[in-house]
Amino acid sequence: MTTVLLTGFEAFAGDAANPSGDAVRTLAAEWDGPANLVTEVLPVTFAGAAARLRALIAEHSPDVVLAAGLAGGTAAIRVERVAVNLVDARIPDNDGAQPLDEPSVAGAATGRFATLPTKAIAAAIRAAGIPADVSYSAGTFVCNHVFFTALDAAAPTTHAGFIHVPWATGQAPAGIPSLDLRDITRALRIAIETALTGADDGLVGGALH
Repeated sequence: MTTVLLTGFEAFAGDAANPSGDAVRTLAAEWDGPANLVTEVLPVTFAGAAARLRALIAEHSPDVVLAAGLAGGTAAIRVERVAVNLVDARIPDNDGAQPLDEPSVAGAATGRFATLPTKAIAAAIRAAGIPADVSYSAGTFVCNHVFFTALDAAAPTTHAGFIHVPWATGQAPAGIPSLDLRDITRALRIAIETALTGADDGLVGGALH
């Protein structure tokens, strides 16, 4: 059976919740196929998240790896297309580590592209009435580190990528955009289903600036 590995993150930076982890838990509880779904809520630590992700990939040999994380302040689901081999932490992680200007994977390429159909996933999420875009920067914190690690650790035949989600309604600080947790959860399901169909990614996209 096809296996999908889906990860989110725990809360960080003093916040009480992280909608990526909440959505992963919600989807795990209601998942009814079509694939075998393996889920994990990762620590927001450079060392711990990467090590745990590599262990999960080695244990389960997934066909699809989809990691999710919080991009607070955004209003839409962001399907990330590019992972950079750079760790440059603006704030400490949950272990108190704050590495600056280091590679995610020593000796690896400067950047790597998601092997999921990013444009098709964003289009499918929008078609369900949920705001979504393709993004070309996943930052330089633990989210990007996990994204790059997934691409480095996954088998050549594995489809891997990353999605940033907004705050969930009721969790966001005052004046910050949010989405209902149900919509965030639906977006993750749609992303998985689209990846499993082998959707064509030959859609108009890109960015002018």
